[in-house]
Amino acid sequence: MIRVYFILGCTAVGKGAVGRIIARRLGGQIVSADSMKVYRRMDIGTGKPGQADRADITHHCIDIVEPSESFSVARYLDFADKAVAETAAAGDVVLAVGGTALYIKALSEGLFEGPGADAELRANLKRRADAEGLSALHEELSRIDPEAAARIHHNDEKRIVRALEVYSLTGKPISRLQKQWDKPARRYDCLIIGLRRSREDTNKRINARVKRMVEQGLRDEVAALLAEPAGLSRQAAQALGYAEMIDHLAGKCTLDEAVERIKINTRQFAKRQRTWFRRFRDIRRIDVAEDAAVEDIAEKVMREMSNDH
Repeated sequence: MIRVYFILGCTAVGKGAVGRIIARRLGGQIVSADSMKVYRRMDIGTGKPGQADRADITHHCIDIVEPSESFSVARYLDFADKAVAETAAAGDVVLAVGGTALYIKALSEGLFEGPGADAELRANLKRRADAEGLSALHEELSRIDPEAAARIHHNDEKRIVRALEVYSLTGKPISRLQKQWDKPARRYDCLIIGLRRSREDTNKRINARVKRMVEQGLRDEVAALLAEPAGLSRQAAQALGYAEMIDHLAGKCTLDEAVERIKINTRQFAKRQRTWFRRFRDIRRIDVAEDAAVEDIAEKVMREMSNDH
């Protein structure tokens, strides 16, 4: 069974930088586990590694689809499995790095299938979202499945619609069905390492990261994407940093207001990530001090990797 080392953590924890140091030292390739880094030209807002890093280290599952396309965890799994196989065949260390809990869970344990899609029901839910507003659907989900509603962002149309669809088809909350999927067999020989910072430190890093993204030209990046003939898919347009900047460009808020909303929404997203990651079993947690050097964090991770043999 192929050995896969997972390095996960909340947004802005520093997992990408740690993963790249380890890849350089151990001869590894990185399989991204980030649902928005899959989109081409969505670079600044998703915090993709720079071209120099990507020239130095092979990164998989980045820039694989157009922003106009929808993308599913099933498609991700096809790309990721191929990347794992190629990396292992090359004799390199497989490092799965990211913060999208659903992708990490799918890659390590498989997909939660649930009932098949019902095209008519799904179309009706999407029409309701357009007519009543997505918040109305999220409120409905809160009544029937408060656990799922608590971890699904109120702007995440795809997952809200899917949760309501599953309930309509089965009469059971999707959160209950997913719990039945909580202890499947591993798909790979996995070691999962979670980087964890204090909430205060994480929030400071998020605020600094958003400021840096704006300085790097996030507004112009979003404007250029909106100007493309194919436009943005609903999924891509809901990405953190992009949804708020789209509202700004549409005249719904000032740039300062958009930036503040990005910070707030990203901090809320980090809170949901913490909830998700608590559900992972057999995770090795590493607490990261606010002033810790990235090289020192990487050393701690590598010690966990070597101690596991």
